[in-house]
Amino acid sequence: MERSVKEQQSIPVSKVQRAAKFISTGAKVGGNYVKHYAKKVVNPSLSKEELHNNNAEDIYNSLSQLKGSALKVAQMMSMDKNILPRAYQDKFTMAQYSAPPLSYPLVVKTFQKYFGKTPDQIYDTFTKSAVNAASIGQVHQATKGEKTFAVKIQYPGVADSVSSDLKLVRPFALRLLNMNEKELDHYMEEVEGKLIEETDYVLEVERSLEISAACSHIEGLTFPGYYEEMSSERIITMDWIDGKHIKEWLDTNPSQEAKNKIGQSLWDFYHHQVHNLQQVHADPHPGNFIITKENKLGIIDFGCVKILPEDFYHGYFSLIKRDLLINEEELNQIFYNLEFISDRDTEVEKVYFKGVFKEMISLLGKPFHVDSFDFADDSYFEQIFQLGDRISNDKMFKKSRQARGSRHGLYINRTYFGLYNLLNQLQANIKTTKPEWLE
Repeated sequence: MERSVKEQQSIPVSKVQRAAKFISTGAKVGGNYVKHYAKKVVNPSLSKEELHNNNAEDIYNSLSQLKGSALKVAQMMSMDKNILPRAYQDKFTMAQYSAPPLSYPLVVKTFQKYFGKTPDQIYDTFTKSAVNAASIGQVHQATKGEKTFAVKIQYPGVADSVSSDLKLVRPFALRLLNMNEKELDHYMEEVEGKLIEETDYVLEVERSLEISAACSHIEGLTFPGYYEEMSSERIITMDWIDGKHIKEWLDTNPSQEAKNKIGQSLWDFYHHQVHNLQQVHADPHPGNFIITKENKLGIIDFGCVKILPEDFYHGYFSLIKRDLLINEEELNQIFYNLEFISDRDTEVEKVYFKGVFKEMISLLGKPFHVDSFDFADDSYFEQIFQLGDRISNDKMFKKSRQARGSRHGLYINRTYFGLYNLLNQLQANIKTTKPEWLE
């Protein structure tokens, strides 16, 4: 049965309205804890499952009304499957596809602000309802002459509320992510910078044109064209790509050969960006890809791009080499440069953190150590989750007085986690190409 999606007539835009929404959500979450502990008195064996479900529901509902950065953070957390209880993952994954869309009058208002015209004066046809609504914007379908477009419209107020929203989301993040404050602040700055970039649609069109041109030779990929004259700071007009999202495509039961082909295109796309362009589409969640009837992979969103500094790139990937033939002194320098260890650490801490990060990176590097890798191997993902669990519960980590790892690593780890997750969903077996110096 198809549910009718309730459209939103307005978005809380002012700091006061947005803060009030967070405070009321915090109160609900607090209330859920109180209820949970009251029930636990009666039933000591009660698990936290119901509590997690209620909290996930309340937090997601609020964030999806607020839109923007807070919802984007939820979406990022759902991709990193080993940091959240399942209830949050399941609910927050919806942030990738199904935030409640804005009503048409609000869409018209945005067009009038940026073009001095309504959608009907720009296109021949324009869908009154959004065909897709996500965290920062929603998409409408439009036509002009022979062409069909996807028109992405940013939610009002999103760009102005990035910094204040992230401050408001901190208490939830601290509680859900099991991080210390120093660690969270270290990364929040990077997240804030990227989110501010994501709200700049002029920059997105520029990057989309640049990266799609630089990747156009890769087999099995397709990119939309972009129309600068029908785009602005908050609106993007691009070609409509017909096809299915990965999950819908998998429901059609494609052959293993087709899944491997899509997986290979995905790997090649990321390989070329990371190792040749040294800038990468750092948002590999399923909503950003479309699979066409010809089994080509369409890349439809370049809002989040991470540029890799040369020294970070070389340090990070040299640790991924299968035979780590680096002398101790060089290795220590890489660990310092990547901020895994620092002068404030005791000798015991240095040994511990070097060991942990070596283990983590060599596990993440496993696909690089072979000529082809079967991402259908769930036991590999189980190892990653178990290591993540073990580390996040380790006393040494918990009492660490500083953030660990360069902030550049945040989006690179996220990129590879996201890529591996997508390849696992596709159950793809692929040739894991790597640059010569990593062979």
